[in-house]
Amino acid sequence: RQLELDLVRDPDGGRWARPLGLRMAGGGDYDAGPMAAPGLKVMHVPDIDYRSVCATFRACLEEVRAWSDRNPDHLPLLIMMNLKDGQITVPGATPLLPFDGAGMDELDAGIREVFGPTRLITPDQVRGGRPTLREAVRRGGWPSLGAARGKVFFAVDEGPQKVALYSQDRPSLEGRAAFVNTDRFDAPYAAYVTLNDPAKDALRIVEALGRGMVVRTRADADTIEARTGDRGRQAAAFASGAQYISTDYMIPDLRLSDYVVTLPGGGTGRLAPRAAGAKTAP
Repeated sequence: RQLELDLVRDPDGGRWARPLGLRMAGGGDYDAGPMAAPGLKVMHVPDIDYRSVCATFRACLEEVRAWSDRNPDHLPLLIMMNLKDGQITVPGATPLLPFDGAGMDELDAGIREVFGPTRLITPDQVRGGRPTLREAVRRGGWPSLGAARGKVFFAVDEGPQKVALYSQDRPSLEGRAAFVNTDRFDAPYAAYVTLNDPAKDALRIVEALGRGMVVRTRADADTIEARTGDRGRQAAAFASGAQYISTDYMIPDLRLSDYVVTLPGGGTGRLAPRAAGAKTAP
């Protein structure tokens, strides 16, 4: 029910048609076609880790849209976006372009080109007639599960600087296509938060849920759990009440261990356990 995409800007096209990692490896089989076109590209480590399952933002979203079309009753999908513009320090790496105001508008346009208004859950829809998005989610502004089926929503999963830029002159994300990650629960745009350590962040998760926010946490990170077999973090994630739980191990990596993450009772979704005092959003 959740994907994370790492995005870099390429408004003119071709910045990574011959990526540094490919050159460092002495060449090889590589289809540069998708990289030649203008638009946002998907790379975990730009110029180095360049072979993504889908090379462009549009291609990734079209895959999601095609799957959604085939499964119209699916649970609401969350697509988190990391906006990469920190420079790679390897000599010869292509400089990254900043996610400035134009980059943020490009992001929104890319989302709307693939998902029309009937398929998106947006900040404006959730806010409705409330003064702020924060107030709307606290008063049940998120759509019901039935109304959210078959739909997708996006979150800019970034720190305060990029969140401020994305929300500039839009205190409740007016007109924006995506929500933003924020641990400032008093911010007018506070509706979504990433709290990745379900044990350390347990009280913050309860607080966020009590405010009607959607929370994403993680069952594992950095291969640690897969190497040690420790399922404590996984158990804490499932008990937290967070609506979205990330894992790198929907299937085990047997080079490390048989560590795997599946929902208690199986399936792809369940009713979330309700933390004490929390009003869990659907």
